[in-house]
Amino acid sequence: MAATNRRVFLQTSAVSGAALALGAQARAASASEKVTVGLIGCGGRGAYLAGKFAGEKNVEIAAVCDVDSNRLSQRSSDLGKQTGKSPHTVDDMRRVLDDKNIDAVIVATPDHWHSPAAILACEAGKHVYVEKPCSHNIREGRLLVDAARRNDRVVQHGTQVRSTDMMIEAVQKLREGIIGDVLVVKAWNIQKRRSLNQEQGGKSARKKALQKQPSSQPPSELDYENWVGPATMIPYDKNKVHEGWHWWYHFGTGDMGNDGVHDIDYARWGLGVTTHPSKVVALGGLYVFNDGRDFPDTQQVTFEYPGDGKPGSKRMFIYEQRLWSTNYPHNVDSGVEFYGTNGQMFLSRRGKIQILGERNKRQDAQIAGEAQNAEKHIANFLDSVRNNRRPNGDIEYGHLSSSLCHLGNIATRLGRSLEFDPQQERFIDDDEANSLVARKYRDHWGKPAGV
Repeated sequence: MAATNRRVFLQTSAVSGAALALGAQARAASASEKVTVGLIGCGGRGAYLAGKFAGEKNVEIAAVCDVDSNRLSQRSSDLGKQTGKSPHTVDDMRRVLDDKNIDAVIVATPDHWHSPAAILACEAGKHVYVEKPCSHNIREGRLLVDAARRNDRVVQHGTQVRSTDMMIEAVQKLREGIIGDVLVVKAWNIQKRRSLNQEQGGKSARKKALQKQPSSQPPSELDYENWVGPATMIPYDKNKVHEGWHWWYHFGTGDMGNDGVHDIDYARWGLGVTTHPSKVVALGGLYVFNDGRDFPDTQQVTFEYPGDGKPGSKRMFIYEQRLWSTNYPHNVDSGVEFYGTNGQMFLSRRGKIQILGERNKRQDAQIAGEAQNAEKHIANFLDSVRNNRRPNGDIEYGHLSSSLCHLGNIATRLGRSLEFDPQQERFIDDDEANSLVARKYRDHWGKPAGV
């Protein structure tokens, strides 16, 4: 696709919505203007993103922040080696947000801090690149969207496929009707995760099963009080911090939110839906792993978008997850199939595409394969900051896609069909399900206003 055509598609698509002008208060900047960035969260993902940001022209990582002093010093040292100038280190994100010289922040914390930190950043006048999923629950995701709009801030969601040329072109082909009207989409996240009772690679068993590990005192290098942040305080358990937090209701969103959200995002994008679904049905649980985790290793979730309820307007979204298998559809662990009235498109963020017409007749897509691209997504964010544009992965889209993860996890957890009001963002006549739309917060400076 020519660059001009791609730009027009992004500007005019009701689904992508990129390049829309921000409000009048947004800071204008030329393409060559320096953008000063602060990193909040110095774990593995933070390290990766900070390195990518630091590699962009006219970008300075001025500060890094983490509540683990070992991670903090390591990240500053690594960036110093990369750029020749070590950023200053802080252990409280409020000091980053109070720094008037910092234009934008990267939020690469555990999931339970994503929205609270990003909301605080918007209120402090910072633009935000927030890792996926953008929220720990549906309510705080909406609060983040509101904070971004209220403060006229650029907030980019870390679903990098939104800036991948292959994905942009493929979605445009769907809009143009290459397979007719797209009525159903199926996304999958299939991979072989290790048991939490095993060391990395599964070579040796831990001395005790993860769920039987006794709580202990936090190590001296970790400020556990602020690691937990506004979430309800629970006793420290080394298996629920750092790499382990993904698998627990209290801090994470399971693998549907951790990795599946990428495929969920471009599946929703290609399906052409611009609101929440109205129905969700799910089954799943721990079919293989007996290691005490909260979130399932196996899920089958179906969402329905009724539109006006008439034929031609309904849409169905199917999500499959198996975390114990290496047998993948199309020989790829992450992918999506779009089913249209005149054909089918297979698309994967691993850089694969196939288009079939009626009777499975192959069609030449004339789209070059390309894996998801972090550099392009970061460049788009920086361009949006400098030129007052909504980014490709605008937070509104991030909220809609992240909410599918939350809805799917809630339905799986409850084990029954649920009806959802897309406008109110509440379940219909279901107090138990609605208790999971938000969470309980403690009295902490990071607690989002409005919860």
